[in-house]
Amino acid sequence: MDRRAIEGRLETLVSENRFTIAVVFPVIGALLLLGSAEGWVPEPFAFQPTMVLFGTAVMRLPLIVGVLPLLDRRGAIGLLALTGYAYGIELVGVHTGLPYGDFAYLVELGPMLFGSVPLGLPVFFFPLVLNSYLLVVLLAGDRARSTPVRLLGTLGMVLAMDLVLDPGAVGLGFWAYAEGGAYYGVPASNYAGWVLSGAISVSVFDWMLDGTALLDRLAQTPFMLDDLVSFVILWGGINLYFGQLVPAALAVLLGLGLARTDRFDSAIRPTLLGRRLDWR
Repeated sequence: MDRRAIEGRLETLVSENRFTIAVVFPVIGALLLLGSAEGWVPEPFAFQPTMVLFGTAVMRLPLIVGVLPLLDRRGAIGLLALTGYAYGIELVGVHTGLPYGDFAYLVELGPMLFGSVPLGLPVFFFPLVLNSYLLVVLLAGDRARSTPVRLLGTLGMVLAMDLVLDPGAVGLGFWAYAEGGAYYGVPASNYAGWVLSGAISVSVFDWMLDGTALLDRLAQTPFMLDDLVSFVILWGGINLYFGQLVPAALAVLLGLGLARTDRFDSAIRPTLLGRRLDWR
């Protein structure tokens, strides 16, 4: 079976199971994670690493399947470079505290590379950047022709997503910062580090993805941002449970931004982008 046939089968799989992937999985995931944090889920199922990694991978499927046909040789090179960079900066961060602040993983999120960082880190990290990039492109419309708008807008969106993610993860006990932080246990240094790592990642993704092909793919593939639906449900719900109202409100705003793109509604009806934009 060739690559195109595999991609077609994956598209069919995701298209026929949009609601399950984008809604059911994050709801069940939030309940299991909260149950694990509160001691309601017995061992060995509490924070079970394989389940955490599998659930995350399933929720990422719409984004992965959507982007896969766009990955040519340049895309593969960029992805490999970003993978090495992600592991490298995370290992430096865990062992030196730079650039995010002194922190440590308290839960094994799947197999751990060198016993320090999750082997599945790209599955956790890259979608934050890609979802942000796609959402900014859709919301910016014609303004997305401007490289500064794309890059700065995406970086701002990445930071907004991490303002939702990190407090929820700290609340669950996924990781912790040695000296805590004013923002629900997260220090300002974490977000300064995200400016650095996010700027590099956004720039590489912008370099490796052809803008015209990306927009054509978005128009043909309405489920590409379903992973962001999962993110809003999962982390918005977790933050709300812990009474962390600011990140919960930011999750709602992300959801409203997604709603403006008209790509995911209660009936799970496919919609198209509706207009073409070329920036390259």
